[in-house]
Amino acid sequence: MSNTEKLAARIEEHGLAPYVEELDEQGYTVVPPGVTGVTEDDVDELVRRLLEKSEELIGCRFTVEGGPECELDYGDFPGFLERFSGAKPSQFQLMQLCTYHRAFRDLAINPVAVTLIHHLFGTEGSFGNHWPARFSSHNCFVKWAGEGYGESLGLHVDQGGIPLPWGEKALNANCNWCLTDYTLDDGAFACVPGSHLRKRHPKLPDAAAEAIPIECPRGSLIAFHGALWHGAYPKKTPGLRVTIANFFRHAAISPQDDIPNHFPKELADDCADPETFHMLAGFGSPYQSQVYPLPKAVASSP
Repeated sequence: MSNTEKLAARIEEHGLAPYVEELDEQGYTVVPPGVTGVTEDDVDELVRRLLEKSEELIGCRFTVEGGPECELDYGDFPGFLERFSGAKPSQFQLMQLCTYHRAFRDLAINPVAVTLIHHLFGTEGSFGNHWPARFSSHNCFVKWAGEGYGESLGLHVDQGGIPLPWGEKALNANCNWCLTDYTLDDGAFACVPGSHLRKRHPKLPDAAAEAIPIECPRGSLIAFHGALWHGAYPKKTPGLRVTIANFFRHAAISPQDDIPNHFPKELADDCADPETFHMLAGFGSPYQSQVYPLPKAVASSP
């Protein structure tokens, strides 16, 4: 069976046809937890571990209901997207989540998410079990009430570092796991539906006027194309908005996190599907070491 046939079978197996259609037409889709298999207990564990790690690194207790329990000082750091708007940062990121605990590694290889990512990248050029999709990074956004990204909503494309022109298939793609409810006032994901088909960067402020909020319950997956214009609305309510962003890239694109060379391979073996994790991590590339055998010199007869 070819990888194209395998992908079609997986889409049918998980009942993903309507989500694939929405990805193609709108550039994003929202998949409920009943489809992904991510349970309330799974979400609770992920949130608990993220907030514990936040307290360990920052020195302040955090709760979903109340937010940070002390004032947070960024010093002179303006924030990456915030520096374009002048807004005061009201979030931080935790990096390299898959090194924290198996729960994050299992989420990174969720079969529904991986199937949607394979669809976005396509199967052209794949061979054997080698698909074009690779991990780029595994991050968490912890966000509280504030200015957000200002009036621009921080609209951008994830494959913005890749020269134009872009094709139909994604070169980067994202799986955002909503670990708290997403509403407009809670700082929902913002996007311009269908903008991935324009194959260019958003022009501000006009693009922000086209954006809509994506509202969905905790546990939902928002998967989207790397050329989709997206950002986020400011959070206006108390407490935290917590999101995991599992970022993928085409095998031809450099990763944000050098996972192939630096991720501990013994951790990759401790997950629900080590073979898939190894493949997405990019382990075993013949160009990272002398994988292929070499011939032996044969002494010539005297």
